[in-house]
Parts: sequence; C-alpha cells; structure tokens
Amino acid sequence: MGCAGSTPKGAAAAGGEATKKVRKPKPWKHPQPITIAQLRQMRDEFWDTAPHYGGRKEIWDALRAASEADVALAQAIVESAGVIVSNADLTLCYDERGAKYELPKYVLSEPTNLVQDS
Repeated sequence: MGCAGSTPKGAAAAGGEATKKVRKPKPWKHPQPITIAQLRQMRDEFWDTAPHYGGRKEIWDALRAASEADVALAQAIVESAGVIVSNADLTLCYDERGAKYELPKYVLSEPTNLVQDS
C-alpha cells in the first residue's frame, strides 16, 4: 500500500498472525496396507495433477519441496515462497493472493501400515 499504516506482505497478510511453525503430520493409517512403490505412485500422481486444481505452479513446487524436506528446511521454503500455513502439518495452506492449497497426508508422511515391497 505504501502508507504509514501498511503492513508487510506475507505472514501479516494472513490476518496479522505469524506463519505457523511447520510440523510433521500426526501418524495416520491408509485404508489398506500399501507398499512404498504404491505410495510413491500416489505421490507422483498427486504432484502431476495438483497444479490443475488451481493456484500457482511455483507455490505447488514450493509445497512439494517442503513436503520432501526436513521440518526446518520446510519452514524456510514456505516462508520464502510466501505460503501462508493454515494447518501446521501443511495439509492446508494459502498463497498471498488467497488461493487454497490442500495436501493429502500421503504426500507429507508415510502411513503406519506401510508394508515392504514383495
């Protein structure tokens, strides 16, 4: 805005509160036991189609990088990309324009019933 009462972009644009600290999702269970290969395929399919659900490709790319990084690096990635973290486990985020990004748990962590490839 440029006036004396304006606030910086990013976290302040999300209602004035600081960006939430990123954390790993809580343990979860897939409806059926799956292998790491099946999990990788599900993840690849999600990331291949995610930009078609709306939002900006660079935000999807940042979210993918954050989902594959450790927690500290994930925090830095989302902050530098201007991602507004609504749920600390990254399952719900927004960009600075208000576009919504929903991530399924299977792209963020492994299920508790993951089985070895046979």
